Formats: sequence, C-alpha cells, structure tokens
Amino acid sequence: MGVYLNPGNSDFMEVLGSKYVDKTGLIGLINNSINTKSKLICVSRPRRFGKSYAAQMLCAYYDRTCDSHDLFSGLEISSDQTYEKHLNQYDVIYIDLTGIKPYADDFKTLIPFLKKNISEEIRESYPDVRLRNELPGTLVEAVKDSARKFIMIIDEWDAPIRENPETQQEYLEFLRSLFKNSGVTPKVFAAVYMTGILPIKKDGSQSAISDFEEFTMISPRTYANYVGFTENEVRNLCEEKKGNFALMKQWYDGYRFKGTGSVYNPNSVMKAANYNDFAAYWTETSAAEGFMKYISMDYNGLSKTIAELIGGIDVPVNTVGFANDLVTFKNRDDVLTLLIHLGYLAYDSENKTAHIPNEEIRLEFQRAIRGVDHEATFKRLMECDQLFLDTIHGNEEAVAKQIEKIHMEETHPLKYNREDSLRSVIKLAYYTYKDHYLQIEELPSGDGFADVLYLPITKDYPALLIELKWDKSAEGAIDQILQKHYPSALENYGSDILLVGIYYNKDAPVVERKHSCRITKYNMAQT
Repeated sequence: MGVYLNPGNSDFMEVLGSKYVDKTGLIGLINNSINTKSKLICVSRPRRFGKSYAAQMLCAYYDRTCDSHDLFSGLEISSDQTYEKHLNQYDVIYIDLTGIKPYADDFKTLIPFLKKNISEEIRESYPDVRLRNELPGTLVEAVKDSARKFIMIIDEWDAPIRENPETQQEYLEFLRSLFKNSGVTPKVFAAVYMTGILPIKKDGSQSAISDFEEFTMISPRTYANYVGFTENEVRNLCEEKKGNFALMKQWYDGYRFKGTGSVYNPNSVMKAANYNDFAAYWTETSAAEGFMKYISMDYNGLSKTIAELIGGIDVPVNTVGFANDLVTFKNRDDVLTLLIHLGYLAYDSENKTAHIPNEEIRLEFQRAIRGVDHEATFKRLMECDQLFLDTIHGNEEAVAKQIEKIHMEETHPLKYNREDSLRSVIKLAYYTYKDHYLQIEELPSGDGFADVLYLPITKDYPALLIELKWDKSAEGAIDQILQKHYPSALENYGSDILLVGIYYNKDAPVVERKHSCRITKYNMAQT
C-alpha cells in the first residue's frame, strides 16, 4: 500500500463510518467504460460537492491490494452485474493535487515530483521494472511486467490551472503525454477518472485533452445523479434525522438536470441535518473574495445582470466560449459561465438561462454585492436602498419616478407591457430585498398587471405588496389589490401591509409613459 500507487481503502472506510448517502452507482458507469473508447472521464463539480469522497470510493473499489467486499456489501454497486468482475482487480494511481501543492513548490515542480514518487512506488511493487526517464515510459514497462493495466484517479485535476496559471502549459503537456499518446494511453490505462471544479482547459476552441468524455455542471448527462444529493435522497435523510424537508429545499436545492430533477449541495445538507441548523455552510471567506472579483468585472451588462439575478430573475447566458480557467474572460457570458461551474449559479439547459439556485447562495450574493468595487453597482445599490425607504415612508412621487426609470432603462420596447417584464421591473427595482424581506411571487395575476409581495424578516418593517399596472389608475391598482383574495402567506399576517399601486398609460408613446404611484396602509387584522 502506497501514497500514490494502491492507497488502499482506509479513506473510504472512514467515509462509511459517518452517515453515508449511497453513491456507489457511479462505479457501475465507470465499469462500463473500462477498456473502451470512453474510458477517459472528467467530471467537474463545485467545491464541497463530494468530489474527494467519490475519488476515495473508487480507490477502495479498484485497488488490488485490499479486499473491499465488506465495505461495498449491501450498497448499490454490489447488485450491479459488473461488480465482481472489477472489484479489487487493478493497480490504482491516485493523485490528490491539492494535497501535493505544498510539496511541489506551488506546482512549479509538480511534474518531476510526480515522476519521482510514482516511479519509486512502482519499483517497490515491481522490483524488476525498468524505470524510464519519463513517467509514461515507466508505466508502459510496469504493465509489461505485471500484465495488469492501471486505473488512474486524479482529484482536483484543475488545481494547477486555478492556483498557478503560469504552470498550466507544462502541466497540460504532461497530461497529453499520458492521455493523448497512442503509444501509452491504450496500453497503460483501463480507465481514468479526473474530477475538479473546471472543465478541461481549452486550447483555442478545443479541449487541451480532447479524448476525455466531459460531464459538467452545464451538461452532466449520465452523471447527473452523482453531482450532489437527489431529492429522494434528501427527503429520506430528513425523515431519518427528523429534519425539515421544506427548509432543506429552500436552503440547498436549486440545481436541476434533465432526467434527474432537483440536486442539492451535499456538504450543506449533511451539516444542516447533523446540526439541525440551516445556515450558509458552503461559502468560505477565500472563495468569497474571488467571487466578489468576478461580479465586479467591468463587462457591458454585467452589473445589470447581477441585479437581475439577486432580484430572482433568470438571465440568458451563452456558455460556449468560456476558456475553462479563472483568468481568460471576454465578456459577461464568460463570467456567468464560470459562476455556473463554481456553483454560484444554476443552469437551465433547455432555456439556456442562469439563476441563483437557493437561499444559501442568495445570501452570499447579497453579502458580496455590498463589497463590490464597481461604480454602476454601487449606484444601483444606493437607488434600491432609497426606493425601499421611499416606499416605507409613503413618498409616492419618488417611488413612481424610480420605477419609471428602471422600466425605461431595463425593458425592451417590444416587451414593455408584458406581465413577465412588469414583474421583472419590480424585482429589479427592489433587488436588495434580502436585507430585510422575503420575496413571494405566487400571487393572483392577470392581463395588464403584475405584483410581488415582500414579507419582512423582522417586525421592524411593514409588508409590501407592490403592483405595477398599465390598464388602470394608481388608485385602481389599489382597488384591484383590495378586491383580491389574499394568498395563504397573508391570511394570518395580522399586521400592517403597504399596498403599493403603480400605473402608467400603455397607449402613450414610450418616452411619455409617466408612472404614478399610490401607497395605502392596510391592516390584515381587520380582514
């Protein structure tokens, strides 16, 4: 048993010692790819989405130097038809690149470090193997000697590209020598599994290691069930731990993939279940600093897009041109694509849009936006904060003026009167609501108007029910609100609500569509 060659099953044994959500079905997918043209696999997921657990599981399953029958007995893979055929049958090379970083001079000496240490462990296992000057040649000799191919597992494969871009060219050439080499790849590897945060780095428009099958947050395909916890897995966990499934969904759901449905952040779900406390477990100070840098970038339309995302609006994104690193950005789409891979945004592959997935991430956006060093963003924040104050204090003229400004600046003329556009105007105008409010949209609606409810987090603020209309006066908007049956969210509210009606004339020329506002206090205790 070595550090890099055949590390054994002790790491996975520790994983099983805690509450384990069975993800061994992943092994069956890899087994089906062994010794085929699809045997090179790269799976990218955000940090703390179980990448290392998966790598340790694969080591325990494939490593020939241990017997893992007891570990996998009763788990999903044990009933797979490929189970016995591949269990503990291979020499495994396991490389955790983040763990190597301190010993490789910030990845500057990574290649000679790997060559030296892996070659030495091969010599210990196979004393008669002839060591070559380069690692690929040594691996070829080892396979000749043992008549056994390798399974290679690389955890955090993209760490050198993320953390020291200056080393990436040498590193990519090293990967090519292993995995894009007709004299090495088919002879040496039964399968390769790489996992990291970013997809494979592009050289121009093509992947630098083009033979890999890639499964990403944008297109996880058959690996979607293994990105995080599925809804059934979270529901079962909540039943076992007597946890609140509705809150778990609100806090950690939001990633959805075709054929799989909802996918949850596994790290946060486990901590919330174990501590019986819902909080932002996923975010870290170091990551947040990089996050603020990305959302502060001065690309056309990015400031508006961040405001739309925080306001709960889905935004279009073109993910095709992203270079798969942390330094090469051409436009706002590249920034949004990176945020999808990092897990800060969820991607809707059918509509090609992105959105903030859940409460945990929304809080991070709300916190980070206050520290963004960007003039347009700062101005938008100040305007939004002032709009809340004007609304609460009944400054009708100021509210009408600001809503009119947002409506004119942010809505395409052809979509000016559409219900979804009207609702987006409200959400964009009040997009810092998370400081003091919860946003609720499931309200009665109809042709010619849209409304959004903001419920206060504390008793210090009144509830706000804001309706934007084009078919009646501001007073008529208030009347419309009063005539509605209030949704269940308001039935037992029992305190003041500010009814905010905003009106404009849709038949007037666009430049003359002056908005007016009426704000009325209403006490739900009277209903």
